[in-house]
Amino acid sequence: MMGRYYDHYSEIPAGHWPWRHFRPAEIACRGDGAILVQDEAMHRLEALRERLGQPLVVASGYRSPWYNRKVGGAERSQHMAGKAFDISLRDGLTIEDLVGAAKAVGFTGIGRYRTFVHVDVGPAREWVG
Repeated sequence: MMGRYYDHYSEIPAGHWPWRHFRPAEIACRGDGAILVQDEAMHRLEALRERLGQPLVVASGYRSPWYNRKVGGAERSQHMAGKAFDISLRDGLTIEDLVGAAKAVGFTGIGRYRTFVHVDVGPAREWVG
């Protein structure tokens, strides 16, 4: 899966961001603003938002390698490949609601945590963190 990398999300050319429910800043690395855009992952994130019919809070999207180390991410985290998102739970949205919808739209990696759900388009697996 090829992606498009930008040193900062503000470098994304006008008209090259088709996902209407998310802004590049929401998906970019929280450490330095870099972003690796993987269309498949973004299309699934948009589909997840549509399926749930409510806004989603992306707590973590792309992570640069140094930022991933800083936050204690997995050594081969899908976040560094632009393929993963951590979605914060909101009022009225349960872990199981989010997991069910994520599976329905084709996310293959699912991690359940107390305050968020990790979703990715990497190898098929599930875990509880």
